[in-house]
Amino acid sequence: MRLLLVGVLGCSLVLYVQAMYSASDDVVELTVSNFNREVIQSDSLWLIEFYAPWCGHCQSLAPDWKKAATALKGIVKVGAVDADQHKSLGGQYGVRGFPTIKIFGGNKNKPEEYQGGRSSQAIVDGAMNALRSLVKDRLSGKSGSSGSSGKQQSGGSKQDVVELTNDNFDRLVLDSGDVWMVEFFAPWCGHCKNLEPEWAAAASAVKEQTKGKVHLGAVDATVHQDLSSRYGVRGFPTIKIFRKGEEPEDYQGGRSRGDIISRALDLFSDNSAPPELLEIVSEDVLKKTCEDSQLCIIGVLPHILDTGAAGRNGYLEVMAKMADKYKKKMWGWLWIEAGAQMELEASLGIGGFGYPAMAAINSRKMKFALLRGSFSESGIHEFLRELSVGRGSTATLGGGVMPKINTVEPWDGNDGQLPVEEDYDLSDIDLDDDFEKDEL
Repeated sequence: MRLLLVGVLGCSLVLYVQAMYSASDDVVELTVSNFNREVIQSDSLWLIEFYAPWCGHCQSLAPDWKKAATALKGIVKVGAVDADQHKSLGGQYGVRGFPTIKIFGGNKNKPEEYQGGRSSQAIVDGAMNALRSLVKDRLSGKSGSSGSSGKQQSGGSKQDVVELTNDNFDRLVLDSGDVWMVEFFAPWCGHCKNLEPEWAAAASAVKEQTKGKVHLGAVDATVHQDLSSRYGVRGFPTIKIFRKGEEPEDYQGGRSRGDIISRALDLFSDNSAPPELLEIVSEDVLKKTCEDSQLCIIGVLPHILDTGAAGRNGYLEVMAKMADKYKKKMWGWLWIEAGAQMELEASLGIGGFGYPAMAAINSRKMKFALLRGSFSESGIHEFLRELSVGRGSTATLGGGVMPKINTVEPWDGNDGQLPVEEDYDLSDIDLDDDFEKDEL
């Protein structure tokens, strides 16, 4: 009986976690299949929460999210995406922690990050501020969010899809060091017409998120028959992946923009170099790295006199391996020598002991988390894995601002040198006279 009761309670808990929002709530459940229709093609302003059912913070947010949705009903749309189930949507919009809230306003292809509080009142206030901005932009003619225009409906620009021909294909694709996803289509093909807005939206997102390192192209196979024949195209649309020095690969994924973007980001990660591991030698290094990345990972390494060059290089090698392992996240990676940036250490609560140490900083939220485990591949992996799924303990960066950074000389790669003590010649000092004056 006891086991049965435990089983029933366990099942009830699972059902509660998975059924975070229901049809009776005013929160719209969004999925891969309805996101484009409900959000991208909509004239409405949307507040959308990307959550995971197991996330404690998401469970805490749910009552306030429902309350805000009811208050905003008929004014602002409030939705939720189970990003654990619909990973492609989370990947498409750069979601790397839970819950993440984004505002889809005039430009649905570039949602804004919601930075407000998590109470129902704060959410409503944030929504109304965003709505006022949207209306103001429409009055000034800056924004047109109507879903009826071709560009807005696709959520992207056809200009970001590269038109490939017999004349430019080899130069742009085969001779390039970048990755290409190429669609071979026929203008009369119904499936190709259905794919067109998804391909255009994906092209715009991929161009931005990979900084132009992965391209989406299109070949009209009815015009450029030599190309379609060369690559054995026998049906439309056919999508192939081209990487320098490799045979083209057939794309086997889904045809939604989320699926295409997810595959493109995987290709970008597989073919990109790991992020550079930089020493913080000036304020510019810290500022640029942290502002350009969602998270910047900072290692605080022991003084060179404590480890020597070999010991320091060992720590840097561990960090470099983890930077490569997590390169798809596009985080920034930095390091400092203990004692070189005392204000930074103090703001992270490190200072004076426990080296090597590591912290992850979100400069937009002014939050940080500290490595509590070992400074090893397994310890750092566990730390970063927890952060990547929205777990782990965080705190506010000291003072809520980035600390002052000293300009220091970069490490020269050598062992440290003890300071040279100056020798004194005591032969010219008459110690006897001095001692005589001090006698009692």
